[in-house]
Amino acid sequence: MKSSVLTRYRVMAYVTAVMLLVLCTCMVFKYGFDMGEDVTFAVSQAHGVLYIIYLVFAFDLGSKAKWPFGKLLWVLVSGTIPLAAFFVERKIVAETLPLVSGARPAPAQA
Repeated sequence: MKSSVLTRYRVMAYVTAVMLLVLCTCMVFKYGFDMGEDVTFAVSQAHGVLYIIYLVFAFDLGSKAKWPFGKLLWVLVSGTIPLAAFFVERKIVAETLPLVSGARPAPAQA
């Protein structure tokens, strides 16, 4: 597997996670303080488009890494849960890095 597949996933996981946190903040301002409705709409649209790109890249990585359906589903859904994508991305990279051609396995931690 090429390292670019993993890199694309990593970038989109971080971008999607950050945009979801921004969207949650906008929602607090919109519904809690009755302000920022236009910003919330723009951020929600941007997050939706970026999440679709994330789905494509995560599915591509999962199919090349031959993940079982449950694992693939969890990775795909993690883009909708605030903060989850940060933790899932770290775990996926640790598991997938040895599959990348030319990469050395991560050292075992005690």
